[in-house]
Amino acid sequence: MENKQGAGARAGSLGGKGFYIVLLLCAAVIGISAWIMLTNAGTIVEDETAEDAVDISGSYVTMLPAGNMAEPEPDVDVMAEADPMTEDESMDTGEAPEQSGETAAETAEETPEAPAAQQTGSDGTVSYLWPVRGSVQRPYSIQTLMYDDTMADWRTHDGIDVVCDQGTPVVASAAGLVVDVRSDDLLGTVVEIDHENGIHSVYANLAGQPPVTPGDRVTMGQTIGSVGATALGEVNQVSHLHFAMTSDGISADPTAYLTSEWTG
Repeated sequence: MENKQGAGARAGSLGGKGFYIVLLLCAAVIGISAWIMLTNAGTIVEDETAEDAVDISGSYVTMLPAGNMAEPEPDVDVMAEADPMTEDESMDTGEAPEQSGETAAETAEETPEAPAAQQTGSDGTVSYLWPVRGSVQRPYSIQTLMYDDTMADWRTHDGIDVVCDQGTPVVASAAGLVVDVRSDDLLGTVVEIDHENGIHSVYANLAGQPPVTPGDRVTMGQTIGSVGATALGEVNQVSHLHFAMTSDGISADPTAYLTSEWTG
C-alpha cells in the first residue's frame, strides 16, 4: 500500500515537471526558428542590395528607369553648319559703302544743307545769313533816288536784289517767327520773319506757295521758299530775290547785318 502511494506521488511529481520541460523545449524551438528566418532574410537583403548598388562617389547621380532615359544628342559643330559667306556677301561693319565720284556728287546735290547755327557776336548782336548765294544787282538806297527800269522812273529801293536763278531755295537769315505770308502788288509773294530783337527780315519775289505759314517758328538756314517771278514792280530785271530788313519798324540796310561769307 505504501509503495503504490509513493509511486503515485512520484508520477504526479514527474507529470508536473514534464509539462514545464515540454514548454521550455517549444519555446527554444520557436526561438531557434525565428533566429534562422531572420538570418536568412538579412542575407537575402544584403545580396539584393549588393546587386543594385551604384558607385556614386565623387558625383551626384539621379537614376532613372531605363525606359525613360533619353539618348544623348550628338555634339553639333556650329561653325560647320553655318552657311559659308559667298564672295558677293560682306559683313555689316557699319561703314558706308564706297561711292564713285559721280555717285557721290549726285548724293551731295540731293542732300540739302543742314540749317546753320545761330551766329551771335561777343556783344550779343546776331549775325544774319544771306538768304541766297549771289551778287547784288541793285543795292539798298533809301535816301538816294535810283532809276527803275520796270517803272521807268526814279525811286528809292528799300532792300537789295540778289541775282539767282528761279527755283533757288531761299533760307531764313536767322531764327524767328513767321509773322506774314502775303501777295504784294509790286513785290509779289512775300514772307516776313520777326527775329524777336526788333529786327524783321522780308523775302520778296518768291514763288507762289511758300512752305511756311504765319505762326511757324523757323531756324537759321531753314528753307522758307524759292525764288520766283511774282514781283511785277521788278519784272524787267534779271531773276533775283528782293531782300529787305527793318529795325524797330524802320527800313535798314541788309548788308549791315549780313555775314560777308555768304555772298557770291
